Parts: sequence; structure tokens; C-alpha cells
Amino acid sequence: MAKTKISTPLLFQSKLLCISLLYLFTTLFLALYTSLHPTNCLFKSSPFDPIQIPLFSYPSTYGEHKYIIPTHRSSCSSPVHFSDYWMVLKEIQDLSRNSSQFSHELRYAKGNRKSFGGNFTIQERISYFHRLHDNVAIPCGFFKRFPVSISDQMAMESCDGVVVVSAIFNDHDKIRQPKSLGSQTLNAVCFFLFIDDVTLKGLHHHQLISTNSQNHTSIGVWRIVEVSSRNLYENPAMNGIIPKYLVHRLFPNAKFSIWIDAKLQLMVDPLLLIHALVIKEDADIAISKHPFFQHTMEEALATARWKKWWDVDALSIQMETYCENGLQPWTPQKLPYPSDVPDSALILRKHGAKSNMFSCMMFNELEAFNPRDQLPFAYVRDNIKPKIKLNMFEVEVFEQVVLEYRHNLKRSTETHTFKPKRTKRVAHDFFVNSTCCSKCTQYLLEMWGESHY
Repeated sequence: MAKTKISTPLLFQSKLLCISLLYLFTTLFLALYTSLHPTNCLFKSSPFDPIQIPLFSYPSTYGEHKYIIPTHRSSCSSPVHFSDYWMVLKEIQDLSRNSSQFSHELRYAKGNRKSFGGNFTIQERISYFHRLHDNVAIPCGFFKRFPVSISDQMAMESCDGVVVVSAIFNDHDKIRQPKSLGSQTLNAVCFFLFIDDVTLKGLHHHQLISTNSQNHTSIGVWRIVEVSSRNLYENPAMNGIIPKYLVHRLFPNAKFSIWIDAKLQLMVDPLLLIHALVIKEDADIAISKHPFFQHTMEEALATARWKKWWDVDALSIQMETYCENGLQPWTPQKLPYPSDVPDSALILRKHGAKSNMFSCMMFNELEAFNPRDQLPFAYVRDNIKPKIKLNMFEVEVFEQVVLEYRHNLKRSTETHTFKPKRTKRVAHDFFVNSTCCSKCTQYLLEMWGESHY
């Protein structure tokens, strides 16, 4: 009598098919779970009338959404709740009209758009910190001319509410359009993107800007402002520092501003961000904490180790200068400042005397040493008088209000780019000068003791 043989169904004979089905069902389950149990960071407390249509359609070759950096945080320790969009819009418009609280500007925050020379000694810069409360005239960029067209300059000066500013130099990033903008936001907010001639060639290459264009150019929400590279710094990163920290000089009538690195895509309406992180907190500046570091020296070591700045000797001189003149590691005594190291890719500001002073002094340090703005942050913040009110929000908040992408991995055109000198290996005597003991020894000992290294 023949035995009956039970064979495996053909559906389950393919390992690849089985794996694909398992992946599909797992993904669907996770999507359903996320929709039923949203993260605490999705903190929109009311609808805010978002624009539904795409802001701009890029050619497929441009690749503006390539190389996104994933995040894995599922909750916030201190979530931020946004107010109703229409209430926020009216409140910010009322604040912008009532400009009396913004009119008081110290003399150092004014001045013309000419070079101050950039030749201040270390002792001169340090002396400014001790004289700020005397309302003295503090030099505040530009150390290089920032040449823009007359029409662009007039548009910048006419922006009298909220301005969102970004910059792409050396074709280092893609232009990314913000999402979830309210229906009246484009009427209430100015969006300006500064580019150099290298970036402009890349935009021509992708036919995003016509080579015959004579008038100002907009790409989506962004008004494109071309800045001639001839009179700027050799290092493109330093050129980006000008609109980043001297935004009150470029937009003298703006009441609030948001700086956003071009590697980021804004996912929340800028009016809601300004209201939640600056106005409701009564802050001068809002900025995210660094995701990993709390002490300035940790950032300095990482800057050298990961070749974020090529001149290791200059980094050593910079940090020893700060240590010699009073820089201390972070301790609970520095509260309410929860960290000495920010993630400065997103900066929200209320334009006023204190925030302008902070920005001026930051720019002076960056011009004197290097454009790594995490390094002088605590030194400037802890020394200026009067103190600024700083809202250092959680990293989880940062990761929910923006998407972060990697920089361009491939240039659009073959152009001359800035080539830094060869980076030295970080030596064991990184903070030891040739004639004396390290000026940062006490800092390091206190940092290691506080951090339990």
C-alpha cells in the first residue's frame, strides 16, 4: 500500500518570500502601534491650518531628500506644547507692531556694513567682557564685507517681523523646503537663503536658477541671495557664520529670527517654534543641547579627534586662552544653563540688546579663532553682562522639529573648493604648551571629577 507524502506548499518554499512577508507584517504592526501610541514628542496641541500643496517640485536629479540621518528617540523628558496657530499669529504680529521693546540697542549692535579690521588682541577682547555693563561701544562685525545687491539689501531691511535664515556656501548642502507651514505664514515670515558663486553654479547645473535671470530668484519659500565670494573668507564655513550670528545686522528691523543649517529641513511652522521656545519661555535665545557633550573641553577634543578643524595647534591655543581667562567646566552651579555645549544648527532669537550683544561677541571669537561655534559658546555666555536668558531645550525636541541630512556627498560641478591643511594627529600633549604646564589642567581635573571619568 503506497504511503501518502505531504509536501511543503510552494508558498513556503522560497526563503526570500518568507522573509519579505515577515518584514511586511512587522512593518505594518509597528506602524499601527505608533499610530495608536504616539511619542510624547509629537506635541501639537491644536490644528494649525497647514499648507497642503507642495511648496516646490525639484528635478529628480537634485536629490534633496537623500542621505537622511535616522533618529531613534521615542519620547521627550520635557515635551513642548504648541498653542493654537491663529492665536500665535496674532500675538507675534502684535509684538512686531509694538516695537518699543525692541528699540533699545547698544551702540555695538549698530554701525555701518564695513570691515572693522579684525585685528583685536586677545586682551582687548577679554577687556570687552568686563566693560559690557558700562554700555561701551563694542566692535561687532563685519570683519569682511558681505556684498549683496541693492534690491536684496532693501528686501532684507523691509523684513520687520520673523525671518528664517540659512546659507549654503561651497555647494555643501541641498535646498530643502520647510513643511507644515500655516496658511498665513508666508505673509508673516521672510525666508532668506544666502549662497556663493560655487553654490550658484550647482543650482544652474540642476536648472533651478536660470542663467539669464536678472531679478531676484526664489526657490519655493526661499529668497535666494547671492553673495560674492571675492571679498569673503577663504573658508566657506566662516562665511556662513556672518548670517548665522550677525542676523540682526543683516535684518535690522526683524523682531525674531530663526537660523537653520542647510542640512536641516524644518518640520514645524516657524511661528509656532518662536512662540513655544522663545516667547512663552521669555527667552532671549533658544538653542538645543548637544546630544553627547556637556563640557566645552569634550567638544574641543572631539573637534581635533574627528578632524572637524585642521589646525590642532590653534585649537590648543584657543582652549588655553579660555582656561587662563576663567572658563570652567559645567557644574550644577551653572544652572539654569544645563550644558556648556549647544547643537547650534538651530538657533531661535528675540532680537534685543542682550541677544545682539551675545551674537556680536560670539562672532568676534569665531573670527579670531575658527568657525566651530560650540567652542566659545560657554566662555561668551558665562562672561557677558547682563546675562542672557537662554532656553536650552532637549535634544529630543530638536529631532522632532527638524529632519537632519548629511552634507553633499558628491559635488554638482567641478569647481575650486576650500582645501584645508593636513590635519595633525591629536597628541598626548594637546593642551600643553612648549614652555609651561597646561593652563587647562585644573579644568580637566574638575571635568573628570564631575563626569566620574
